[in-house]
Amino acid sequence: MDGEPWREGETVALTSRGQPAVLVALAKGPVRVGDDAVIDLTEQIGREPGGSVEWVGKSYRVVRPSLADLLSAVHRGAQIITPKDAVALLYLAGVAPGARVAEAGSGSGALTIALAHAVGPTGHVTSYDRRRDFLDAARANVERAGLAERVTFRERDVARDGLDDHALAGVLLDLPEPWAIVGSARAALAPGGYVATFTPTYNQLERTVQALRSAGFDEVRALELIERALHVGDGGTRPSFDMLGHTGFLASGRRVD
Repeated sequence: MDGEPWREGETVALTSRGQPAVLVALAKGPVRVGDDAVIDLTEQIGREPGGSVEWVGKSYRVVRPSLADLLSAVHRGAQIITPKDAVALLYLAGVAPGARVAEAGSGSGALTIALAHAVGPTGHVTSYDRRRDFLDAARANVERAGLAERVTFRERDVARDGLDDHALAGVLLDLPEPWAIVGSARAALAPGGYVATFTPTYNQLERTVQALRSAGFDEVRALELIERALHVGDGGTRPSFDMLGHTGFLASGRRVD
C-alpha cells in the first residue's frame, strides 16, 4: 500500500522537519485544518506519496501516516492506553494482518486505531462499549485516522451480556472488571487465539489472572512495562531523570482446547 497512488478520502500526513505531522483527509477542493487554516491537496490525488506542497509559508512532504502520527492526533475523552502498552497488547493478543479481533472498552479509540492499523485492509476490528458517548468519541477518532472501514462499533454491556462474536484471533479487554468477560472471551476465540487485558491495580490483575486460569487458558502471563528515555551525547549518554512508570498491568492467555 505504501507505494500506491493517493486515493480521494485517504488520510495523509503533512510532515516538515522539526514539526509534528498534520493529518488531513484527502479531498478535491479546499479542506479545513484545525480552526483557522485551509489547504487544497486536489493535485495530490492519483500521485505517489512523497510529493511536496507549500502551505502557510512552509514546505511539507505528503506521506502516509504512521501509527505514531495517528495516535498523536487522537482527541482524548477517556484516558487512552499509552503506546508502550498498546504495542505490547497487540503482541500479547496475537494481532496480525488479516486478523479478526475484538476489543471491549472503546474509550477514546486509541487502542482501536492501533488494532485497525495492525490488522490491515483485510482484517477487521469489533469495538464494544456500554457508553454511547465513548463510542461516539472513538468512532470520530477512527474516522479521522481514515480507518473507519476496518472497524465496527457496538453498544453493548459485555460484562453483563458477553461478546456476540466467534472465531476471533484475539480479544483485548480494557475494562474495570475484565474477569467478568473472560469466559465469554474464551468462547469468542478461535482455538489458539489470545485474550489480553489492561488493568491499573494489583487487585484487578489478581482477579483477572485467577479468572484466566480458572477458564482453562494456557500460557497465562502478567507483566508491567516501564519506559525510560536516554539523553544521548558524545561521551555523555545517561538515563533521563524522568521516566514513564506505572500506567497499568497487562495479562494474557491462550485458548488451547
